[in-house]
Amino acid sequence: MTKMTLGLVVFASAASLALAGTEYTGKEMRQTAVQPEECFYGDQELDVSLWGTYAFAGTDQGHIGAPGFFFGDDRGDRYLQTDHAWGGGVDAKYFWHKYFGFGFEGWVVDAKRTEFDFTGVPTAGGFTFTKRDDDRAVGSALGTFTLRYPIGCSRFAPYGFAGVGGIFGGGERDVVVPVSGGTFATDHRDAEAKVLGQFGGGVEVRITRHIGWINDFSWNVVEGPKNNFGMVRSGINFAF
Repeated sequence: MTKMTLGLVVFASAASLALAGTEYTGKEMRQTAVQPEECFYGDQELDVSLWGTYAFAGTDQGHIGAPGFFFGDDRGDRYLQTDHAWGGGVDAKYFWHKYFGFGFEGWVVDAKRTEFDFTGVPTAGGFTFTKRDDDRAVGSALGTFTLRYPIGCSRFAPYGFAGVGGIFGGGERDVVVPVSGGTFATDHRDAEAKVLGQFGGGVEVRITRHIGWINDFSWNVVEGPKNNFGMVRSGINFAF
């Protein structure tokens, strides 16, 4: 009888240990199953982007010739003064919410223009006209607001943005003016800074949680007529 009782006690103890081990393992499995999925875009994050850009004038620059300039032909873009320009820039944005962020953007492009000189009396045919390339940089600095919409916890996030600031380095003018005795000369007017407004949209693809590829397009509205231009950007975004 004593042996039977001892055997039952040992069996009950072993069963209790086995059941306790099974319950602990089940808790571990349940805890693993409810761990949340990591998203590629944070609720709060600082983004710093480096990108290359291509800008194109909203008004075709056309052909520059002496008769057109002398008789007041004012066709063509007035600020970039070139059909195409290449450059790069940087922007930093802080997202205080997953969908909204404020930031700062700065860029510069190589906007080569054609400069001309006209001197003489056009009616008598005694005049000289020359033109040459004027290599110069046009740049901008502005504050921005970004609205983005990450698609679930995926890598993709379409976004739209708007900004306002200033643009500088463009807007030079070559103007033919009368001097004396029916003679004309060219007045070269310097570059000027203007107010710039910007709006556009694009998409970011996160390669990792902290590195993304951005591509977007913006339309830039510059103070004054015939100054607007488009801009295409592509680059790398670093999220912290």
